[in-house]
Amino acid sequence: MQQHILSPNFSVDCVVFGFDFENLKVLLVERTLDDKETGKALVKDHTLAGNHVFNDEDLDEAAARVLYDLTGLENIYLEQFHTFGNPDRLTKEKDIMWLESIGLNPENRVVTTAYYSLIRLNDVKIEEKGRRLVWHPVDKPIDLAFDHKIIISLALEALRTKIRTNPIGFELLPTKFTLSQLQKLYEEIFGVTYDKRNFRKKISRMDYLVPLNEKQKGVAHKPAQLFMFSKDVYEKTKKDFFDFTV
Repeated sequence: MQQHILSPNFSVDCVVFGFDFENLKVLLVERTLDDKETGKALVKDHTLAGNHVFNDEDLDEAAARVLYDLTGLENIYLEQFHTFGNPDRLTKEKDIMWLESIGLNPENRVVTTAYYSLIRLNDVKIEEKGRRLVWHPVDKPIDLAFDHKIIISLALEALRTKIRTNPIGFELLPTKFTLSQLQKLYEEIFGVTYDKRNFRKKISRMDYLVPLNEKQKGVAHKPAQLFMFSKDVYEKTKKDFFDFTV
């Protein structure tokens, strides 16, 4: 029987995006390393969800495993978008200390394949399995390990490209949502502000955006009408080219 052995040269990293109606956020893992004698923090920053690939699994399996082991989440949207192989990606002093502390050889060149994932923050519960997890706004600076700042930047570019031609944005919204929440999501992803009238004129042509006979509950302002995305209607009515440019 073949043993599960981690490859020293291949890994996967997952950029997990979530939306809380105000900010587009990314899931980060807190990384700490203290001096055993003084207790002084040698490393205190954050990383993406990632790990090395087992010798008997493919990359998609590895990405799904990494997310499950870290968060307990299964069957969520995952898309491979880039491979990172710069020979200097693990050469920062703090990264070398960290790798040595967990028994890995920092001289090994590691090529990582990156995925982005989309989850509904209000529909899922993240399980912290031994690591402290943080939801951090994508547009706010934070100290990151390795080349993870570059990986997040390219993940956002890939998301922006995909979302223009595919309705994957609904993966970040609850089953029922308002048009204002939908507009805020696209503003956060693209880093722009849309004119409310033009935005609603655009989405009014989307047959798969189904109005419900329901309104928001428990809000301080006037309750807005709720909508849902119908995948069945989308599959029946979609054109050859989906266009979500506003």
